[in-house]
Amino acid sequence: MNAQRLRGPRYTVQGGAVLQGNVRISGAKNAALAAMCAALLTDEDIVLANVPDISDADSLGELLTSVGADVERQSDGAMRLNGGGVRTFEAPSELITENRASFQVMGPLLARHGFASSVPPGGDVIGQRPIDVHLVGFQAMGATVGRVGERFVAQSNGRLHGARIFMDYPSVSGTQNVLMAATLADGRTTIVNAATEPEVQELAHLLNAMGAKISGIGGQMLEVEGVERLHGATARIMPDRIEAGTFAVAAAMTGGDVVIEDAPVDVMDALWAKLRAAGALIERRGEGCVRVVRTGELRAVNFQALPYPGLATDLHAPMAALLTQALGVSIIHERVFDNRMLYVSELRKMGAEIVSTGSSAIVSGPTPLNGAHVRALDVRAGAAVMLAALVARGTTVIDEVSHLDRGYERLDEKLRGLGVELKRD
Repeated sequence: MNAQRLRGPRYTVQGGAVLQGNVRISGAKNAALAAMCAALLTDEDIVLANVPDISDADSLGELLTSVGADVERQSDGAMRLNGGGVRTFEAPSELITENRASFQVMGPLLARHGFASSVPPGGDVIGQRPIDVHLVGFQAMGATVGRVGERFVAQSNGRLHGARIFMDYPSVSGTQNVLMAATLADGRTTIVNAATEPEVQELAHLLNAMGAKISGIGGQMLEVEGVERLHGATARIMPDRIEAGTFAVAAAMTGGDVVIEDAPVDVMDALWAKLRAAGALIERRGEGCVRVVRTGELRAVNFQALPYPGLATDLHAPMAALLTQALGVSIIHERVFDNRMLYVSELRKMGAEIVSTGSSAIVSGPTPLNGAHVRALDVRAGAAVMLAALVARGTTVIDEVSHLDRGYERLDEKLRGLGVELKRD
C-alpha cells in the first residue's frame, strides 16, 4: 500500500508511548444494539442509559427511525426509543448492510407485527457468520421464511407459537433475535445451546423488565413463557468488556500503569488469566475497577478465541498485537469466526513476525515494530494496529479509522488522556 490518503478519517500516532493514568469504559456496543432492537417489541418508551456514542449505534438508530420508531438522545445522554409508530416492516438495505446487529430487528418485527423483511446483515468481513440459526428459530415458532430477491422474508398467520429450538452453534445475535421473538409467542419456548455471553444475559434482563418471562439466564438452555404484550422499561447498558480489554492489553503491551474504571471485571476472567500469564499484574480496585501494570518482560502465551466464558473473539486481534512484543512463540486458535486474521497483513507491514494458517496464527517475538502506513480493516483489526502503533518506533498513519468509530467511543480522547500523542484528521 502506498502513502496516498484513503477516503475517510485517519489517525497519526507517535510511537514509544507508555500508558499512564485512569480511563473510564463506555457502554457495551453489543448490549446496546440488542437493547435498541428490543424497543420494537412494545409501543411504550424504552429508556437506555449508557448507550455508547459510536457509529454503529447511530446507524441502528437511523434504521429504527426509518421503520417508524422514535429515537431520541436525551440531554442526560440516555437514549429514548418508542416503537409505537412502526408501520413499515422492511428494513432498508443500505442500513442493514452497514451493521450486522441491524438484522436483529427481524425477531421483534415478526413477533409483534407478523411480518419482517431484511437483506442479509453486513458489518465486518470476519467470516461467514451464517444466519441459519435465526431463520430456523423463526420457522420452529411457526413463521414461513423465504427468499425474495436479495431479501429474507418471514411472516406468520397470527401469533408465533412456542417451540423447542436447538441452535447448531451458540450464536450471540441468533440467540438474541430468537429470544426477542419468543417473548410474544403463544406458549413456552426452549432455546437449547443458547449463547451465554454477558450481552445476551443483559438483553434477557431487559426483556424481563419489560414484562417477559425468561428463566435460565446465563445458562445454555433458556426458557421463555410467551406473554400477550410487553411494556416500557428503563435500563442501564453494561460496560463494554471489549473496550476494557483493549485498554488492559494496551497497558500491558506498553509497560504502562493504567486504572480502568467502570469495567465489567467479573466477566473478563479469560483475559485476566492470559495477561497474568504474559507477565502483567492485574489488581482489583473495588467494584468495577482494575489496575493493569507491567514492569518486566512479556512472555509468550497460547490461547483460543472461544464463546463465553472463553477469551472473546473480539480480543483476538488486540492480544495478537501484544504477543508481537512477548518473548517466545505464541500460538492462537480462532474458534468463532473463520476470517479473523485481517490484522495479520497490517502488523507485518510494521515488522511483526506472524504466520497465519487457516484459523490459527503463530506469533514470534519480541520483534521491534516500526511506524508504517496501515489500515483498520475492521473494528478489532483496527484496534490491533492502534496498539502496535503505540509501541512502534516512529510515526504510524492508520487509515479507514471509521471502523474504529463503530466500536470505540472517543478512542483518541481516551488515549490522549493516558499520554499517547496522536491526531485525527
